[in-house]
Amino acid sequence: MSEKIIVSRDLGVLRLLMNRPEKKNALNREMYRALIATLEAASGDDAVRAVVFAGAGGNFTAGNDLADFRDFAPGRDMAPGRDIAPGAEIFPALTFVRAAAAFEKPLVAAVTGDAVGVGTTLLFHCDLVYASPEARFTMPFIDLALPPEGGASLLVPLRFGMAKASQYLLLGESFGGAEALRLGLVNALAPSEGVLDLAMDAARRLAAKPSQALFAARRLMRGEPNDILSRIDTEAALFAKALTSPEARERFAAFFASRAR
Repeated sequence: MSEKIIVSRDLGVLRLLMNRPEKKNALNREMYRALIATLEAASGDDAVRAVVFAGAGGNFTAGNDLADFRDFAPGRDMAPGRDIAPGAEIFPALTFVRAAAAFEKPLVAAVTGDAVGVGTTLLFHCDLVYASPEARFTMPFIDLALPPEGGASLLVPLRFGMAKASQYLLLGESFGGAEALRLGLVNALAPSEGVLDLAMDAARRLAAKPSQALFAARRLMRGEPNDILSRIDTEAALFAKALTSPEARERFAAFFASRAR
């Protein structure tokens, strides 16, 4: 298991702590593969009743490490001779989002600081989300010359309505904890130092409930999973093509040039 993903257990709750604080917990390939493997193991572990995502050092996650986007190579990162396909070991970020969307046990998130890109889209697959008022949610895909991922093109309009979805996906504006609460992305707000405790308490309460009824209710509430998984796959194919586009390469080069100054 990657030291950048710290896994702990507490009364049926599996906590996944993204632990790369010097990079605001930006997720790289190693971290994604660790998260994927942990979710796969948790899926078959009856002792795990709920999973909590959290970030170390005051931020949830700054999203994908852009170095991985910059270095994306279709011949290496996609199955030979295939487009993005369900279950393929393609770009790990997209595999992780699919794994989270297909996970059959409750997912809870504790969000402080930055929640960028996948740091926000992941939350649409969580059952409960707790955040600090100072948390900042951003989906900057268009500004990077990329389409949305993680089913966001379907789930954000459904949750927020088309007007707000356009504001936060097309314009890429960021929003804070109070707006996330108003939009229904977040269940409750707490001071930064209390967010993880709030999320863990909720997860323990879920874990204590009759699991068969809990998991069945969750499936019924979410409806047909293939609709979301199909949208994730459609987005992923477009995402992979966009990563090698001149527009995206130009945006990545500009980003790294600004960091080098």
